[in-house]
Amino acid sequence: MEVTVKAEIGGKTLSISTGKLAKQANGAVVVSFGETITMVTAVAAKELRQGVDFVPLSVEYQEKVYAAGRIPGNYFRREIGRPTEKETLTSRIIDRPIRPLLPKSWRHETQVIATVLSMDQENDPDMLSMVGASAALSISDIPFAGPIACVRVGRLDGELLVNPPIEFWDKCDILVIVAGSRDGVVMVEGGAGVVSEKDLLEAIYFGHEALQPLIAIQEELVRLAGAPKTPFEPEKKDPELAARVEALATERMRQAVTVPKKLERQEAVHAVKAAVMEALGEEAASRGGEVSDILHALQSKIMRRMVLEEGRRVDSRAIDEIRPITAEVGILPRTHGSALFTRGETQALGILTLGSSGDEQRIETLSGDEFRPFMLHYNFPPYSVREVKRLAGPSRRDIGHGGLSTRAIEKVLPPKEKFDYTIRLVSEILESNGSSSMATVCAGSLALMDGGVPISAPVSGIAMGLIQEGDKTVVLSDILGDEDHMGDMDFKVAGTREGVTSIQMDIKILSLSRNIMERALEQARAGRLHILDKMMAALSKTREDISPYAPKVYVLQIHQDRIRDVIGSGGKTIRAIQAETNSKIDVDDSGTVKISAVNQADGERAVKIVRELTSSPEIGTVYEGTVTRVADFGAFVQILPNTEGLCHISQLDNHHIKKVTDVVKEGDKIKVKVLEVSRDGKIRLSRRALMEEPGEAGGESAGESGSDGGSGRDNRKNHPRKRGPNTD
Repeated sequence: MEVTVKAEIGGKTLSISTGKLAKQANGAVVVSFGETITMVTAVAAKELRQGVDFVPLSVEYQEKVYAAGRIPGNYFRREIGRPTEKETLTSRIIDRPIRPLLPKSWRHETQVIATVLSMDQENDPDMLSMVGASAALSISDIPFAGPIACVRVGRLDGELLVNPPIEFWDKCDILVIVAGSRDGVVMVEGGAGVVSEKDLLEAIYFGHEALQPLIAIQEELVRLAGAPKTPFEPEKKDPELAARVEALATERMRQAVTVPKKLERQEAVHAVKAAVMEALGEEAASRGGEVSDILHALQSKIMRRMVLEEGRRVDSRAIDEIRPITAEVGILPRTHGSALFTRGETQALGILTLGSSGDEQRIETLSGDEFRPFMLHYNFPPYSVREVKRLAGPSRRDIGHGGLSTRAIEKVLPPKEKFDYTIRLVSEILESNGSSSMATVCAGSLALMDGGVPISAPVSGIAMGLIQEGDKTVVLSDILGDEDHMGDMDFKVAGTREGVTSIQMDIKILSLSRNIMERALEQARAGRLHILDKMMAALSKTREDISPYAPKVYVLQIHQDRIRDVIGSGGKTIRAIQAETNSKIDVDDSGTVKISAVNQADGERAVKIVRELTSSPEIGTVYEGTVTRVADFGAFVQILPNTEGLCHISQLDNHHIKKVTDVVKEGDKIKVKVLEVSRDGKIRLSRRALMEEPGEAGGESAGESGSDGGSGRDNRKNHPRKRGPNTD
């Protein structure tokens, strides 16, 4: 039986239905908003997955191109290969808030698949998929502690909007995704155009209030169509073994977790385990997994108590203290900009590359092709954490960190009309112990400044953590990897001195209250400004000039009718210019010509050629032209590419001549002045005008005015030739 529930969100109706499609899944729903429709399924395997110590959840968001009434643009004309960046980021957005709501000891392989079936170009399906994931899990027999819901909040002209249409996104100075439960916020992701923490907090909790009707209709859907939950008993630890392990390990573990350096701390923890296993003897040989779990829980408990009861962290820092920071710029001589940012045991190398408009990234989306003039690519090689792994393409984590860093920096980039370059930043993480994405923001910002990119302000970032038990709560600044792993929150904030540009928050507890988030934002602001001061000590302002190795970019505007003169038949002309000047030329339909060249001389040469190809002769202007043909009545002179005029025999010299060839012959270069351009494009030239004294050249002599009054034969032939684009 099909069941449908509805709620009003932002003045539109959102509906969730179940019982019609994909009925063999544990849970399946169809979510509609406007004419955008997604189907979300949730399935859990009956068998336990052995040998894992995490929740085996996978989330897949897939955009079917047919949803927008289009055929895929690839060779195979079907959706194949790796997920797009949008699909990957949306999968992460769905995964992060639902994962903590499955039991920590849940070991059944679980998969959530969101499929976009229809897209109306106004309402993005990502938020519907998040709501659908919660609804599908809630009505299934999978033990899910939901429901939760999700909305996108935008602020346009000072007004907060829920799920604003896609066309308004670029105009919003706040655009954040907010996921929440009835009691609080569980995830935040988004960007802002340099806004205050107060305004951002208001937007987040505006979104939390707006999503409440979506939780209510999911609860109603569960009541009408929900399946009984599968009985699930959390793994029970052997209390006797746990007591023996803790007795053997507690004091040693307390000493191990306070070793300041990461690798030494890991070695100390491993030594504790080895000592415990040895003390337990043969009994431990078959129970190594249980012993490891007990020791891990003990390590987490000791670390959390140190923070909550002693105000002491594993590396002995104060709660709001930032690790030591160093920053260097210009360390790679041939790149267009570079910076090395080190904070504690996290190190990021930022590299800037500048390119022409032709280097923009083209992305096929449900809304059509998009072109991105700014790219930020984050790489996390295994050596950064002393691991050995096969090198492959970017992981979901890499793409997610790159997206967060992109939002942080793109708000301060110059507009294309002021800096017409394609910008690529690459972050190579050389060492990692917490918040490499925020190190990427710092290194990337410095690399842009080192490369002479006129950003509006430098950007820094910081990761905040949380330890919460009962009524005790501690917010940590600049968290380590262990504090992230064993804590309750990962809250990343990036921005300038004036405000926030990017935010991402995930929690492992059920929800986060407003007062804690407010504390975290304020503490993050203090840390962000401290980091900015350290960055500015390395480079206080953007360099005045871009790298000499960066391409030189020139922008010209030509008349649309002259585009064909630059392109030539089959692209022959533009290819010839590019080959001759070692440049790259892009021409759009508006007549904007963008030229990029490796050096200034080549660029200026290409500009000169394009100007000559597209210029129109002006009366009174002097040109150096080439004689292309000689006739009895005068010489035809090419003064611009594809443009010729006639210099009548009477205008060749300041005295009477009998034959044109007495003065010029074909192939000669001569300077001529444009006397007249007729309505039909005929051009009269004069060499004589440049030979006369200035006083005499002001008016036409009788000879000049009579020169056009010759025979009708001459008048019929006295006209310029417009040479075609294929004429050399």
